[in-house]
Amino acid sequence: MDINEFRSVLREVIADELGITEVELGRRWEGGEMVLQPGDGDTQSKSIPIESFFHKIVMVRDKLRVLEAKLNGHNGLSDEEKVQLQAYITACYGSLTTFNVLFANREDNFSTKR
Repeated sequence: MDINEFRSVLREVIADELGITEVELGRRWEGGEMVLQPGDGDTQSKSIPIESFFHKIVMVRDKLRVLEAKLNGHNGLSDEEKVQLQAYITACYGSLTTFNVLFANREDNFSTKR
């Protein structure tokens, strides 16, 4: 095994341990764009590719999972503190469920039941 192959395997193992996976955008959204239309008619709208927005949402999800893993493994926090902080993470997942419509697979969705 050469160094590049080793690095690739190591990245896969770390991603798997942290729960970071490749996630698919729902087919109906492919090639689409998200348009933010301001209420003020004198202000210009903003549009971005849905793929870019989706990537950012997935990155937030992955970072929450890493935070959750670090929190659960932290030795300096009491169980009570971990539960309190976990409640904030769960609330974040709940706030992000609006974006579940973008995911191709239900198992990738945000959920407060983890």
